[in-house]
Amino acid sequence: MSLQQQLSELKTNIKSHISEDVFQKFEDSIQTLDESGIANHAPQVGDELNNFVLPNQVGVLKRLTELRQLGPVVIVFYRGGWCPYCNLELRAYQQILPQIKAAGAQLVAVTPELPDSSLSTIEKNELEFEAISDFGADYAKAIELAFTLPEELREVYANLGGDLEKFNGAGNFNLPIPATLVVDTDGKIAFAHVDVNYTTRANPEDVLSVVHRLK
Repeated sequence: MSLQQQLSELKTNIKSHISEDVFQKFEDSIQTLDESGIANHAPQVGDELNNFVLPNQVGVLKRLTELRQLGPVVIVFYRGGWCPYCNLELRAYQQILPQIKAAGAQLVAVTPELPDSSLSTIEKNELEFEAISDFGADYAKAIELAFTLPEELREVYANLGGDLEKFNGAGNFNLPIPATLVVDTDGKIAFAHVDVNYTTRANPEDVLSVVHRLK
């Protein structure tokens, strides 16, 4: 079953387990983000992606410029381990990780979760790639890939297991728009999938095709 099929089934399952009112709030929030045009300002193919210097899940600083020296870099921006859609996506990338590495590329995930939280996400999903902590989603904001979760949704998220202050730190309600970027060794973006609808994600096979092309 493809990732998109899994995500579709998950959405149907979630809809059957929450109230219509809550589900509609989720749908409305996606529409509001879409209408804001935020995705239009996100990184695009051909852009040079800004460097980052951020800690991984065990606190070791990682620099995009250094990662690029080793080969193309696949960067997956995810909301958090509390997000079931993100967990499906991360596991899908774990499945193709050997092929990504065989093509001479690397895979990292970027999240506003604190290192302890991202470490839990890695362990829970049995991931063999790093999760990089973007505190307050500051890096995502700098490249116009982040938004602030509206106040009316914060309690709704928390009641469903997505207590952002618990996972991201007190007062941190910024989230990245789910995105997948492939950055070549020259820093230029070779692939970009950005969608405010967090229930859909890039097709990992498309990402793999780009990585093979850059080999």
